[in-house]
Amino acid sequence: MKVIDLSKPIQYNAGDPSFMKVKIKHKPHRHARWLVRFLGLPFRLMPKDFVGWADDTITRMGVHSTTHIDAPWHYGPSSGEGDQQHPARTVDEIPLDECIGPGVVIDMSHKPDGEVITAADMEDAVAQSGASVEPGVIVLIRTDRDQYLGTKEYWKKGTGMSAEATEWLIDRGCTVMGIDQWGWDLPFHYQISQSKREQRDDLFWEGHRVGQRRPYWQMEQLVNLAALPSHGFKVAVLPLKLVGASAAPARVVAMVE
Repeated sequence: MKVIDLSKPIQYNAGDPSFMKVKIKHKPHRHARWLVRFLGLPFRLMPKDFVGWADDTITRMGVHSTTHIDAPWHYGPSSGEGDQQHPARTVDEIPLDECIGPGVVIDMSHKPDGEVITAADMEDAVAQSGASVEPGVIVLIRTDRDQYLGTKEYWKKGTGMSAEATEWLIDRGCTVMGIDQWGWDLPFHYQISQSKREQRDDLFWEGHRVGQRRPYWQMEQLVNLAALPSHGFKVAVLPLKLVGASAAPARVVAMVE
């Protein structure tokens, strides 16, 4: 079995915009010796091979700054339609049995920046691949925009899932899905310009907003989808259990037999 890491590295990158910045303080081993001395053990009684322990502190990292999974709470405070509304679930409430399952890659790498992914695009790509989207399948949208990781253009590049394409997945029983670009929707500047150009108030964040009516879990900033076949592999999504949070960093891996 081959394991393919679909998560980007968590590290400081000078090219990231401020809202994506990650900062980690790496503490050297020797600092621990002084802590032990402060607790009462003289240096002369420390083991000769005790150099101290390394330690690290994440001093800055938003839950959406790296490979992560969004919870319905991210899309709005409630989920459902009409009298079926209820408080939206936070990321610690994600059903773990939905986080492990067969994977399907839908190749949208041909879509240009700023052009939205439609339901027809999804149908055509799935038909050509021979894959099957059904309940329990974890769908990964391949755009190849992970090639811009670490650049100032990363969050500005990409296609994006339309509301109808997102509903197309949900209609087929998919509850966990993801994409290998900065966000699920078109980059913000494309959304805004399209809304102004068409004078429409239903376009901004349209893929995400589906989750207000039909809750789903969605990964962003995946990597290495080009290394996967269209189907015939498994995916495991392991988010941090952050109580009450809108999202959580996740280690996402694919297992190819």
